[in-house]
Amino acid sequence: MSRLRISAISYLNTAPLMWDFEHGSAGADFDLSYTIPSACAGELGAGTADIGIIPSAAYTNIPDLVILPGVAIASRGAVRSILLVSKVSTENMRTIALDTSSITSVALTKVLFEKWLGGGRQFTPMEPNLNKMLEEHDAALVIGDPALQVDRSRYLIFDLAEEWVRRTGKPFVFAFWAVRRAALKGRSHLDPASTFQQSRDHGLEAASLDALARQWSPRLAITEDDVRSYLTENIHYYLDPDCLEGLQLFYQYAEECGVLPAAPALRFLDVSKRDIPKLVTT
Repeated sequence: MSRLRISAISYLNTAPLMWDFEHGSAGADFDLSYTIPSACAGELGAGTADIGIIPSAAYTNIPDLVILPGVAIASRGAVRSILLVSKVSTENMRTIALDTSSITSVALTKVLFEKWLGGGRQFTPMEPNLNKMLEEHDAALVIGDPALQVDRSRYLIFDLAEEWVRRTGKPFVFAFWAVRRAALKGRSHLDPASTFQQSRDHGLEAASLDALARQWSPRLAITEDDVRSYLTENIHYYLDPDCLEGLQLFYQYAEECGVLPAAPALRFLDVSKRDIPKLVTT
């Protein structure tokens, strides 16, 4: 039987999740590739990947997915890497460029404006080139590593996770691991939930974080301390009950605002019956 195909995201925030796949033995049962969030969702939807760290918004329109429990890319406050970068205040924004790398952050931007910041804004998808985006628009949504490199002294910065938490009191879930249900057939010998949870745990150990800081600091031109603080203070890697409540609230608001279709019930892999997904409604 062929190995399961993993589509992962090539940003710093996923690096701890991939630790055992890059430094341990977890990769033996999987084929691993890296891409951007929107393409990751596309690969899972097209069936060219079996498991993906999908944007949470993508769960609403890719059928027959099962969530691997316990692991997420979330934030309980400022996230630092999902930013609305602007030349003007929010009330004066009329045109906003949206990073085409993103699905969930685009939806979050639209929800924030529709519910709290005022509707009637013009949104335009664009490639993530901040200078070009701001040449033609009042503000720009940038995500991932490019957002960590923004010169905050030059612009007004709105951290979208921070804005969400301030208004809802709930964490925001940007992504989680999901697997195509059909890909699990005949693979009862695998325990992907434990595999991905353990990889996360190993990636968040002090020695692993030190190694990641050394690796990513020169790559992003930020300090090692900035890498560590981002991974330990800004990103929350656990799909815990509070995150599930925040996720459900996001789906509710996104549907009410006409930003996303209604989300299906959350289906989690039942680790006691590994090849039979269990339906869980939270």
